[in-house]
Amino acid sequence: MAHVATLILLFPLAGFLFVMLNGRNMSERFVGVVGTGAVAASFVLSVITFVLLLHHHSREVTVKLFDWLNVGTLHVPAALLVDPLSITMCLFVTGISALIHLYSTGYMHAEKDYRKFFLYLNLFAFSMLLLVLANNLVLTFVGWEGVGLCSYWLVSFYFERDAAASAGKKAFIYNRVGDVGLLIAMFLLFSRTGTLTYLGVFARAGTLTPTIATLTVLALLLGATGKSAQIPLFNWLPDAMEGPTPVSALIHAATMVTAGVYLLVRMSPVLAMSSSGRLTIAVIGGVTAFVAATIATSQKDIKKVLAFSTVSQIGYMVLAVGVGAYAAAIFLMISHAFFKALLFLGSGSVIHSLNGEQDLRLMGGLQKYLPLTFPTFLIGWLTISGIPPFAGFWSKGDVLTNVFEHNRALWALGVLTAVLTAYYMSRLFVLTFRGTERFRALTDGHDPHESPWVMTVPLVVLAALSIVGGVIDLPWIHRNSLAGFLSPTFGYVAAGHASTGAQYGLALVDVAAALFGLLAAFSIWRNITSSTRYESSFFEHVWRWDDFYVATIGRPLERVAQFSDDVIEPRVIDGAVSGVALVAARSGEGLRKVQSGFVRHYALATVLGVAVIVVYLVARVG
Repeated sequence: MAHVATLILLFPLAGFLFVMLNGRNMSERFVGVVGTGAVAASFVLSVITFVLLLHHHSREVTVKLFDWLNVGTLHVPAALLVDPLSITMCLFVTGISALIHLYSTGYMHAEKDYRKFFLYLNLFAFSMLLLVLANNLVLTFVGWEGVGLCSYWLVSFYFERDAAASAGKKAFIYNRVGDVGLLIAMFLLFSRTGTLTYLGVFARAGTLTPTIATLTVLALLLGATGKSAQIPLFNWLPDAMEGPTPVSALIHAATMVTAGVYLLVRMSPVLAMSSSGRLTIAVIGGVTAFVAATIATSQKDIKKVLAFSTVSQIGYMVLAVGVGAYAAAIFLMISHAFFKALLFLGSGSVIHSLNGEQDLRLMGGLQKYLPLTFPTFLIGWLTISGIPPFAGFWSKGDVLTNVFEHNRALWALGVLTAVLTAYYMSRLFVLTFRGTERFRALTDGHDPHESPWVMTVPLVVLAALSIVGGVIDLPWIHRNSLAGFLSPTFGYVAAGHASTGAQYGLALVDVAAALFGLLAAFSIWRNITSSTRYESSFFEHVWRWDDFYVATIGRPLERVAQFSDDVIEPRVIDGAVSGVALVAARSGEGLRKVQSGFVRHYALATVLGVAVIVVYLVARVG
């Protein structure tokens, strides 16, 4: 198992290195085969490792690669932790990433930086696998920074455009703020437990004082809000849509934004030490889910609707973590990977058919032109809306059932968010595929075209997974379900203490919420024209969140910078330098009088000096 688990990590790295060293001599097709094949091989090895783990006497296997850091009492090996949580993450990260790589071979065809794109994709996959397989927080942090760096490169891939360059910088800076939280958590844990390996920290988690435990949990939450785009660090993610659509799918479905949730779930023994910390996590998740859903109702860009949808769905996962429903959070993470990858890749197919257009107001009536994209996107729409029997109904219902047992107010907020989710996704679906055709000016009178097979095959696979994905953790299956498999990692968390009747009642509420949102959207948008407006400007502009940050952080810092430029730089810094120069100049003027350059003056000085010495010596002898 050790060798197989190591190869899961190494294949994407090998693909990255191979393309980097030989890319200039490789054809576009060969680059795509190598990049896709490397991640597909990791998926196959993940499946093998999963089977081996099922039959292994222990569900926690540490694979030590080599000694890494040994400084004082800090001992950090380069080692992997193969357990149910890490291998579950590997399965969907590699599986979804492989499909996105395959899709990219068609979507990015003829791009001038095609090879560079696959170079970044492979490194992105490697970084995410390192993050989830690491057996200690330091190595996790390396992967954490790796996905942050790759996201910067990929979001700003079209860096010639100012918007793309700015979006990349925004994502990078927001994530660095979150990184401060993770670093603080690491410092606190090491100072109290003396180790940064996960198993070591968990074994000594009981020694944490309530204050330290709460501070650590809040610091971990700050790190998660940066990486997983939660309040107050959520508004970098919609701007990240400036990158190519496969990047959006990779970030939202399989890699970066799931990292924060993974970190919180991984640190569940530490979270157990602070009830106030867990409540804060739940509140942040619930509020983020609702706020992002309201924003999605008024976006014009098809990818931005999906981006805020991701923020909202990740909010559900964080909410589940806050109430201790760790298995439910992972269940939603997996099903979200299926339907969100499907929706993003489907939107990419739509954009591809319209020559790059992303404005929903310029779409409509695409159903008959995209015979494969339309039905697969329809499945993704129904899945995220929570319509049974699709995977989203089971996974979102699992979260809400657990929340209902712990906090009714947050449950009500979650149900309201579910209504909004069905509404904004139905709005997107209608404006894209139904109604009047508003795209003729974009296609020069030609009909939109379906995407090539390398783009449609991933859509079909993801649609199938969205249909049957709920099977992995149906509520009446326990021992052989996802929750049962994950139980050795953080303990099995049942779906609350609600009776069977109550659980059926909650399920009916979920279905009613989805149907209400769906019907509301169809009643409003089915006969819409491009000039009709049913969106809120406040929601469209993200609750003025960016404006608030500009007013409270950006402009004050600009004034500080301007003051530094007007006062500090010329008067303090330049003044200090000029003062040193002035002292040197005046010292030189004084020395010039002594150093006249006339030999007679130097001879006279020498004679006088000798005379003084002689007088001094005579006086001492006398």
